[in-house]
Amino acid sequence: MRPVVPILLAIAIAGSSACSIKKMAANTIASTLADTGTTFTGDEDVQLVGDALPFALKLYESTLASTPNHQALLLATCSAFTQYAYAYIETAAEALPSSRRAEIQAARDRALRLYLRARGYCFRGLDARFGAKTSAALIQDPQSVVARARAADVPLLYWTAASWGLAISLGIDQPELAVDLPNVRVLADRALALDEKWSKGAIHELFITLDSLPEALGGNPARAKEHFDKAVELQQGLSPGPYVSLATGVVVSSQDRAEFERLLKTALSIDPEKDPPNRLITLVTQQRARVLLDRIDERFSN
Repeated sequence: MRPVVPILLAIAIAGSSACSIKKMAANTIASTLADTGTTFTGDEDVQLVGDALPFALKLYESTLASTPNHQALLLATCSAFTQYAYAYIETAAEALPSSRRAEIQAARDRALRLYLRARGYCFRGLDARFGAKTSAALIQDPQSVVARARAADVPLLYWTAASWGLAISLGIDQPELAVDLPNVRVLADRALALDEKWSKGAIHELFITLDSLPEALGGNPARAKEHFDKAVELQQGLSPGPYVSLATGVVVSSQDRAEFERLLKTALSIDPEKDPPNRLITLVTQQRARVLLDRIDERFSN
């Protein structure tokens, strides 16, 4: 009779190798999914990408079931859910006639849930990056958490702030959400301090929205305009985003209809082909600009 121990050991080693190979394969797939490059953002067909994204989102989630702490995929999932909710759910709600209130509210509620889902993946990314319970500490003492971040962490800081901030914007009447607004600013402040030029001024663009809020919520119209100028400079005028953000924020608040029209028409005049990696983002933002212009009377009293 052959010894039992060597046989069992061989089986154990084989099983361990199989598990290792499976884990390596899962990590490889996760890394590939996380590095999509401009596959989506550079596309010219807004509807095609919109139809494909739900499948991609579920693929991200199912892959994370095998690699729950994969930092790059957690960030990509947070980013993808945030962008999908904004570009295809919240923006679509804005395009609906005001008479369809129930549909508008349903879409806004869905967008809110997706933003919170996105934030959950960014929170998991923070925990994977800085240690368990980091996201819980972020709510209680955000300054101590962001102080540990470095330049490489700017994307995670940005998408955590973006997903969280967009959720708050839709749930501003919900105290349990609105109370966290200062935390969003802490994240954005740290990201700006670490790398203000990241993603061609995306952080400055985020600050246009944050500083368009009422002063009681930390807003400052003068600062918003400074961030607008910096974002346009870094993007070389190739993105409609800053123009739309300033128009819907500071300019609506000041009820300057002529400036609102000027900014949105400038956004629409930008050629998407001059920035191919961000072609889709340009087209989606311009769609929103058209809707805003078509319904300008709803935002201005005269």
